Amino acid sequence: MPARRPLALRAGTAALVVLALAGCSTDERSPGEPITADEAEVLAELLHRNHEEGGADFVVTVPFGDDALLTLTGEVDFRRGAGRAQAVTVADDEERDTRTLFFDRDELWAGDVPGLPEALAADGAREAVYLRRSLPVDPEDPELLDVLVEMLLNLAQPEADDPELFLDGPYRWHAEQPIDGRPTTVYRLREGRTVAVDAGDQTLVQYRATLPDSGLDVTLTLAEHGTRRVALPSDDEAAAAADHPAVAAAFGI
Repeated sequence: MPARRPLALRAGTAALVVLALAGCSTDERSPGEPITADEAEVLAELLHRNHEEGGADFVVTVPFGDDALLTLTGEVDFRRGAGRAQAVTVADDEERDTRTLFFDRDELWAGDVPGLPEALAADGAREAVYLRRSLPVDPEDPELLDVLVEMLLNLAQPEADDPELFLDGPYRWHAEQPIDGRPTTVYRLREGRTVAVDAGDQTLVQYRATLPDSGLDVTLTLAEHGTRRVALPSDDEAAAAADHPAVAAAFGI
């Protein structure tokens, strides 16, 4: 697995650059004000804090097309770099696709799709109920799900960053607003990206970004930080998509 870069230096397809976090302040502030030294200290601990907490529940939403929405709802184990989600695609106010996903940094599993077990059985994988495929490294045209998995798992790291990296950057206070009933402070990052931070426990509540290649707007919301244990499908439950290319293509995996 490639070496991880400091948070303030990350960039790429997943639109992961520096997140920003700040503590509470009683002084009235205006949008666009630079972050303070105290905020930089907390910011430097942000991804490390996610790692220390262990995991979180998450919801990811991505509008696309004229009237379609992809929603991932699940939980992530930040320490082990794994997660599971229910993926629902709605178009024209109708649910068009639902499937269960599991993922780690290397692979993605998809299942709970009507007809998939039967198709796999007919193709020689009689016990399998999931299809498993590798997550490519630095692809030229990445799948949207791959980008979302990368974004989510990169919200944690085992060590803190240097606060000085954040004082020199374009990180600005933006607003105070509630998200899902939680008071948060919102900060604006590079290229219009924002983060919302819980005003009480200073955990990351929401990250929003526009993907540079597709122009899609991604909103990633975390809640209930704490230890998670995500059991990935066993080898008996999953068949490799590379061994069943026709089935994988038919089911969009």
